[in-house]
Amino acid sequence: MFSHIMIGTNDIESSERFYNSVLAVLGINKPVHNINDTGHKRLFYLHDGSVFCITQPINDEPAHAANGSTIGFACHSPEQVKEFHTVAVANGATSIETPPGLRNTSTGNMHLCYFLDLDGHKICGMCRSE
Repeated sequence: MFSHIMIGTNDIESSERFYNSVLAVLGINKPVHNINDTGHKRLFYLHDGSVFCITQPINDEPAHAANGSTIGFACHSPEQVKEFHTVAVANGATSIETPPGLRNTSTGNMHLCYFLDLDGHKICGMCRSE
């Protein structure tokens, strides 16, 4: 359904260090570096046909997180959900909502974690229970 997700950052180097550590938990390699036609730096994390992108805003305004948005990353096990959260927090993320773990929701049982990245974007790690 999605070709890519792109978020803005106010510090591309800090974001790269953060996401290199956090996404490594999911087996995602270091990003492809790009400078677009306007001279703005971008990072492209490629994995299983999807792309997670981080960019300096091309309008040169400060990057900020969108209220009500969440970017969810698929995890392969409950343990990976916890590790994803632990590594994120160890690298400067802010843990939000309840601690990582099993949630019984209206859409089924799943293991979830939530944190805010360095720019305040809400990130989720999720593994559906069987």
